[in-house]
Amino acid sequence: MSDANWTTDFLSRLVAADIAVAQTPLPSATLWQIDAHHWRQFAELAIQQNIRWAAGWAEHDQDRFLINACFEKHGVYLLLRTTVSAAKPALPSQATVYPAANRSERHTRDMFGIDFSGHPDNRPWTRHKAWSKQSHPLRKDFPVQGEPQTMTSPDLDYQFVKAYGAGVYEIPVGPVHAGIIEPGHFRFQADGELILNLEERLGYVHKGIEKIAEGRTPESLARLAGRISGDTTVGHSWAACMAMERAAGVEIPPRAALIREILAERERIANHLGDVGAICNDVAFVFAQMQFTRLRELWLRTNAGVFGHRLLMDRVVPGGVACDVTHEAGQSMLKDIARLRKELSDIVTALDLNTSLEDRLYTAGYLSAEIAEAFGTVGYVGRASGQSFDVRRDAPYPPYDQATFKVPLETEGDIAARVWIRLKEINAALKLIEQFIGRLPIGGDLIAAWRTPAVGSEGLGIVEGWRGEIVAYIRFDGDNQIARFYPRDPSILNWPVFEKLTLNNIVPDFPVCNKSLNGSYSGNDL
Repeated sequence: MSDANWTTDFLSRLVAADIAVAQTPLPSATLWQIDAHHWRQFAELAIQQNIRWAAGWAEHDQDRFLINACFEKHGVYLLLRTTVSAAKPALPSQATVYPAANRSERHTRDMFGIDFSGHPDNRPWTRHKAWSKQSHPLRKDFPVQGEPQTMTSPDLDYQFVKAYGAGVYEIPVGPVHAGIIEPGHFRFQADGELILNLEERLGYVHKGIEKIAEGRTPESLARLAGRISGDTTVGHSWAACMAMERAAGVEIPPRAALIREILAERERIANHLGDVGAICNDVAFVFAQMQFTRLRELWLRTNAGVFGHRLLMDRVVPGGVACDVTHEAGQSMLKDIARLRKELSDIVTALDLNTSLEDRLYTAGYLSAEIAEAFGTVGYVGRASGQSFDVRRDAPYPPYDQATFKVPLETEGDIAARVWIRLKEINAALKLIEQFIGRLPIGGDLIAAWRTPAVGSEGLGIVEGWRGEIVAYIRFDGDNQIARFYPRDPSILNWPVFEKLTLNNIVPDFPVCNKSLNGSYSGNDL
């Protein structure tokens, strides 16, 4: 079946199952609206057709709630929506069908008070002790400043899974860590050095991104999106701006699209360099960590020199970009690419010949293709376990729709595979930057004129960030203001598989398993 017509075939299956669908075209997807009592049944039919669950969120609209779920197949996106009464909000859970929907529904329940009947896990997710059980921070009547207490009670009664037996003991890690990473708690049980079970608890630094987005202008929203996860400022800004531009009917200039690509690929390279070095450091190969850190630092200095910011923050703006690439800057970046390639070649040879590194990385942290697919794993984590999906290739957007590049793929699913995927993605990104520097026109606009969207205009922005697929949803209110913003970081899909790939590893491999996934705490803790 072709990419374009799977939705037509699926719609006929829904009609055969007596599920009525109201269709509305969107700039980047098709919106299907169904009755709430068909919510789980839709998921059951969708998974039979190998349709991937990609994101879920809700919205408070006067006396009702809008519940949304985003699905994807062959690069075609489908936005599913239903409504429930605010007086008694409830609908069937899709998490019994799609494990990826589990934490999303728990977040929606905590933030809106919507009950997902039949949900496999009734514990709170985003809610720690900052709000009472009767408070729901994303309802419109909840104050943006919250209801701060003099002191927040410790979250001591979260019911972690227990393991029993002779010799079984429990290890709590975090939420405060020995390094400077963000807060996250990991509770695991072990027998000797063998890990029997691992469970995550996140959300300790909930920022209120979704709440404080309400009422912002497009420019202010783009700045906020760039701060969802500091290492993905380009990816989140691009997704948010794309969603706003699609809602407003704004097409960015070709030069701006090329510069956005250069920014995004430079962000990808910087983070992969840092990750490979950190993975090596976690298994005591400090030489490699020092070299990759040095290369990353040189790369970031070029960012600062050419674009005015080491992490490229606030370079992507609604309608285009806030920076240019001169001919001289382009030539400077091409020289940097040649130098990085040469140095990487020597360092990667050293990695490949280091038998002690192989002993720690190969077969450790194994994630099977079946589990990766079941949880909708994306980005380098998914591609190391045989999941080839890449938004740039499979749902291309300018300028990737005019690019030639190969998406790397590994099937071994271990830490070593996640290292090699990163290294291959660096090489692919270098080639993309070279292509697009060569295509930069002489002159050309950097930003398009903005059009104030009509009240209720909505859009989806979907890009391939360095960790994987980023989804951003925008709805506009009156006066060019944001009514609803939901960003879905790749980490929201990838964090759950960390509980799977750590099983049957030894306790000393826990840190390197974690680093090989490198989920964003901040991208999860909206």
